[in-house]
Amino acid sequence: MYYQSPVGTLKIKAHQGCINEIIFVDEPATEPNSADEEITDQGNANVLTECGKQLDEYFSGKRKTFDFPVKQQGTLFQEKVWNELMNIPYGKTISYRQLSEMIGNVKSIRAVGTANGRNNLPIVVPCHRVIGSDGSLTGYGGGLWRKKWLLEHEDKFGNGVVSLFG
Repeated sequence: MYYQSPVGTLKIKAHQGCINEIIFVDEPATEPNSADEEITDQGNANVLTECGKQLDEYFSGKRKTFDFPVKQQGTLFQEKVWNELMNIPYGKTISYRQLSEMIGNVKSIRAVGTANGRNNLPIVVPCHRVIGSDGSLTGYGGGLWRKKWLLEHEDKFGNGVVSLFG
């Protein structure tokens, strides 16, 4: 399924009734929807519909967390990092160091950054909420402009602040 958002087109995939991938696409698909076969499965169709509805609510500032089923494949370490990302409150940021402390291994900062970058469910599993220790925006698979937009959006609706980053 393709979803048009304020940060561009998102390609959303489902498998076995769970959202398993959200990809930023710079150019909308011109070929027939390659996700159509996923939609023929009723469980996938339902979760894709719910995902779109909840993304609408998120982008309108009405939703701060997502509650549709998700499942992405990764190592135990990656899954631990992704689970901790879900604990970062809406409208807040933490550093990679803080995230490594949250998983109980402060020396794993680089590995945490790598796991963060392998997150296939951006926005829903909020990897955009992790920033550099000095407060700078650092890498984001969707591009730093999207990370900045998402953080400002959450800051506006979560904290009543118009702009976090000048």
